[in-house]
Amino acid sequence: MTILEQFKLEGQVAVVTGAGKGIGRAIAIGLAEAGADVAVAARSADDLEKVVQEIQALGRRAIAVPTDVTSKDALENLATQTVEKLGRLNIWVSNAGGLPDGTPRYLTRTPEASWDAQIELNLKSVWMGAVAAAKHMDADGGAIINISSRAAMGGQIKNAPYGASKAAVNSLTASLSLELAPTIRVNAVAPGPIPTENFDDSMGIDSDEKRDQLLKQFQIPLARFGREEDIAAAVVYMASPASSWVTGQC
Repeated sequence: MTILEQFKLEGQVAVVTGAGKGIGRAIAIGLAEAGADVAVAARSADDLEKVVQEIQALGRRAIAVPTDVTSKDALENLATQTVEKLGRLNIWVSNAGGLPDGTPRYLTRTPEASWDAQIELNLKSVWMGAVAAAKHMDADGGAIINISSRAAMGGQIKNAPYGASKAAVNSLTASLSLELAPTIRVNAVAPGPIPTENFDDSMGIDSDEKRDQLLKQFQIPLARFGREEDIAAAVVYMASPASSWVTGQC
């Protein structure tokens, strides 16, 4: 098998949560471009149908499964629907997450309800998704990829509840990789700042000037924000045979 062939996903079936737009949509499209059929999940059925059409235009099969990732039953249904309609389940990407109310917070000013909502969305959903995925992956095994964040690495002056939840995702990923080895590989991808719609809203970006100012504050060595496709490429690697000797990594 050549190097490029190791990145192909023909015959594989993937699930991507939070796939209606932004990074999740890019991941779903990237997996399809690599050859996978994809079940896309999010709360908005309208957004999902658009992504399904994009994937089908690439010649791949796709289904939309509206899903609340904070519900164990909904995630189990997502896995079941994927196997029933697409035949198998090889790749599970837990991408859904973020700030439940779009508001970065200091730890000492975070209401208990907001803390709980943050953990439900960013951590508990990843755990429940991995459990559902592992149960439905066939004897050939599979790959689970959790979307973490650079905010997990080091302290946060603001947005600390989000950073803490994502740091826990990294720990969860490492532990799951041990529990599910050697059949299922579990890895994480931690994006830096990527100006999606949700990112702009939470950071209060409403002009190119504010975006440029924020870019300078982040001091990114490559002097640009990330692109959604940057994350999709990393996920394709983690899902493909090219990373067959990689597990428990972020």
